[in-house]
Amino acid sequence: MFGFVSRDKLVKDDLRGIAQLMYQDVSKDEWDQENLTKANLDFSLESVRVIDRYAKKRLMNAEYDSDLLHNHFDNFVNRLGAYIGEVVRRQISQDYNWYEAVSVYKYSDNVDKESLDKKFPAVLYSKKKDKVISPLKVVSEFLRGSSPYPNLLRYAEEMIKGHS
Repeated sequence: MFGFVSRDKLVKDDLRGIAQLMYQDVSKDEWDQENLTKANLDFSLESVRVIDRYAKKRLMNAEYDSDLLHNHFDNFVNRLGAYIGEVVRRQISQDYNWYEAVSVYKYSDNVDKESLDKKFPAVLYSKKKDKVISPLKVVSEFLRGSSPYPNLLRYAEEMIKGHS
């Protein structure tokens, strides 16, 4: 008989709705109201500049509200990571889709398992290329001050260039 290897199934995890919360669920703060709008956050590469300013001026700025980022860290990682990931996914315009990270870990024998940190629920994965992009992980590192990227725009540019 034929000895087919059973492969675990990929489980989709659509973060597009979470990415849209960046402009749908905005605080009453004047800066947020003026900058975190659907017009400014149109999922273009240029819109990542707004996200960078938001992260640096509002979330990582101890003068603004030192507890905001600390108290809602996971929420900000998910929202910012989903937004950055959607920008990258749309710019690449190939077969990258959102999947549960654990399912990608089980599905692929070729993906660098270290790039799949199980703390982060979702990744962008290309079945054709068997490659992973982990925007939530990078955003987490960035917000903690341990990212190899000087800003989120640079990360998005490098991911688009490297995966197109």
